[in-house]
Amino acid sequence: MSKLDAQRAMREANYAARNKGQVTTSRAAARPPVAPTSSVSPARPAAAAPHSATCGHKSMNGRACTREAGHSEKSHRYS
Repeated sequence: MSKLDAQRAMREANYAARNKGQVTTSRAAARPPVAPTSSVSPARPAAAAPHSATCGHKSMNGRACTREAGHSEKSHRYS
């Protein structure tokens, strides 16, 4: 048995073990339904800075700069 055949067999065995007894293949369909919560959402923590107070410069992968707006540093700090 080649290395790829062994990997394929292990992957299929892991898949069969995870999905044992399940008819659906979708993760969303396999989740139990969530009970509805009240319409009042909890207040945001005060430690979180508002989005408008940050630089907001986007990197190539979509992350935004977390420095304050109008910062003098040439580099950006991405979260």
